[in-house]
Amino acid sequence: MSGRGRFITFEGIDGAGKSSQIEAAVGHLRRRGHQVLQTREPGGTPIGERLRELLLNQPMHLETEAMLMFAARREHLEKLVLPALARGEWVVCDRFTDATYAYQVGGRGLDRGRFEVLERWVHAGFEPNLTLLFDLDPAIAAQRVAATGHAPDRFEREQLDFFERVRNAYLARAAAAAGRFRIIDASAPIDAIRERVLDAVERL
Repeated sequence: MSGRGRFITFEGIDGAGKSSQIEAAVGHLRRRGHQVLQTREPGGTPIGERLRELLLNQPMHLETEAMLMFAARREHLEKLVLPALARGEWVVCDRFTDATYAYQVGGRGLDRGRFEVLERWVHAGFEPNLTLLFDLDPAIAAQRVAATGHAPDRFEREQLDFFERVRNAYLARAAAAAGRFRIIDASAPIDAIRERVLDAVERL
């Protein structure tokens, strides 16, 4: 593939069912002949993965949390995402800055102005080509998380009202950038969700 690649992000509250759909999108793109980098945030790089462990498991001040999210993102962009795009690859990422807005600003109440300063500092003018937002009632999402049987991280242990705020922040962010977002009804049958996801990817 020649030219600049494309950057696709998957977003949604915990339990919305992004993981299997990310795999489907990556497989579809590879069958279409694209080189694809699959990654995640926070994480993706050795430093990012170490920061992920801290973020998911260690209590910390809200502003510390936000700055660590963006520190991991800066490393991720510099070491993985931007070089891959420059090589003409497609990058498929589980969460990006929209998640920080939804969880830290919407869910936790981080000052929006401080979020915007960090966003401009870390990736001014750069955003995904396509963001797929998996929208789901937090009560259903909580049931799905509980059914996995794994020990919940400190975000997954939050109460329903937290996830209601996160969901509303996601939807507000999507409304403000409607050309970039595609909202996916994550309560629909899996095959219907996959069809919508692959249609959005194919259009891109």
